[in-house]
Amino acid sequence: MTVSFTLNGRARSFSGDPRASLLEVLRDTYRLTGAKEVCGEGFCGACMVRIDGHPATACLVPMGTLQGSDLRTIEGIGTEEELNPVQQAFVDFDVVQCGMCFPGMVMTLTHFMKDNPHPTREAVKSALTGNICRCTGYERIIDAVMSLSGAAQPVTEAQP
Repeated sequence: MTVSFTLNGRARSFSGDPRASLLEVLRDTYRLTGAKEVCGEGFCGACMVRIDGHPATACLVPMGTLQGSDLRTIEGIGTEEELNPVQQAFVDFDVVQCGMCFPGMVMTLTHFMKDNPHPTREAVKSALTGNICRCTGYERIIDAVMSLSGAAQPVTEAQP
């Protein structure tokens, strides 16, 4: 089966088993390794991507369901020269430890901040419910996001 889709702004296609997971294809076919396979069951958030603008755990999404979809990964929301605001806040607040959860959290929080530019701490905590970090407490993560709350610039993504 051949599936055509847009990946980080570029037209792509996949020919193969329609049951192959999006995560597997991202990592093995397209060498986009930002999304991580941690739990393989969709509850840790390490493989978070966006499909047609909505957050999704890539480990649970079969490729056969993605015909015509617009996919966005961590590699598609900022550049090395210009991080997106959530990525920059994570750097500024020294959030990253092992890095396994970092891409999924950035994807989740970038989506969250677009709809909630001035969240409460409780709202940020709630937004992180589907993302598990085993290395650190969440306070620095929440502080980083809260620093964006009054930002003059909205949270945006790099355009292809």
